[in-house]
Amino acid sequence: MRISVAADSKDGVAERVVSELRRRGHEVVTHGALGDDERDDWAWACELAARDVSEGRAEQAVVCCWTGTGASIAANKVPGVRAALCVDAYTADGARKWNDANVLALSLRLTSEVVLDEILDAWLAGRPSTDPADVANVAHLDAI
Repeated sequence: MRISVAADSKDGVAERVVSELRRRGHEVVTHGALGDDERDDWAWACELAARDVSEGRAEQAVVCCWTGTGASIAANKVPGVRAALCVDAYTADGARKWNDANVLALSLRLTSEVVLDEILDAWLAGRPSTDPADVANVAHLDAI
């Protein structure tokens, strides 16, 4: 899978996200502090990763900033993106299942390497629900 990754700094698990996704066999596109010659502020970097998803250059994205809040807000401004700030595996699984989230937002401050691995396990294994209520909710998001 092609996954776009953005971070506004190389603090915390930012670089580990890239290396772990590559170790798991994914093609990774980097933005912000992780890329070359790009503005590394969270709003700009996370927008680029989200646009990769919305414009079909990546299937999913991971966006990171100190708290993860700005990263998720920036990504969610891009049409077609459903970004979820996840601090544990249960939230990541639910975001994929019930919300069909296509962008994972992470806090560089709160996410340890162990928790990152658990979140990625849940996120990458997660599949969107086919329950009619869940499908209707996701469709409604697109209509808002």
